[in-house]
Amino acid sequence: MDNKYREIRSPDIYYLDKKISMEIKSTLTNSFGQVLDVIYREDDPLKNLEGKVLQGVHAYCFYKDQLVIVYAESKGYWTPPGGGIDAGENYEEATIREVFEETNMRVMSQRLIGFQDIYEPDRVVRQTRSVCIVERYGEFVADPDGEITEIKLINPEDYKQYFDWGEIGDRIMDKALEIKERLQGDRDGSNSLA
Repeated sequence: MDNKYREIRSPDIYYLDKKISMEIKSTLTNSFGQVLDVIYREDDPLKNLEGKVLQGVHAYCFYKDQLVIVYAESKGYWTPPGGGIDAGENYEEATIREVFEETNMRVMSQRLIGFQDIYEPDRVVRQTRSVCIVERYGEFVADPDGEITEIKLINPEDYKQYFDWGEIGDRIMDKALEIKERLQGDRDGSNSLA
């Protein structure tokens, strides 16, 4: 393991500061054309995990005041950085690794927003959603998995021009922007997460 990788594994990590009992039910159409039920919650993703697979992460990353998005040419769409959780990783570590691999950026602060359960025909997949404050290591060269071919910094208000995750996506973006302000304020000493 090189020094750059070790360095990105120790950011300030924050969790939900309040228990919010909220839920949004929706559907999505997967790459096979199947319509799947999705339930989004703002709670601990490790709770009520029985019969579910905690498999993926997505991070709403902010570099200064811009949102970081990535393009997967093979999939043909823009999305926040994210991917699978490797064996031996927790979701916070997977978020840090995926952000690094897909953007060449270091996670300075991370906070969980919530998670969604996707009801596939043979299993339920749980994916986390987090907000991160990031810094660049340098220019993006290549994703080790070869999926991400481009990164872009955009005005967060323009995200629906690139990806639209419906009501769930709107809620996540609203929370991401709210938490981003607190994280940035905490980093510069102007406010706290309390």
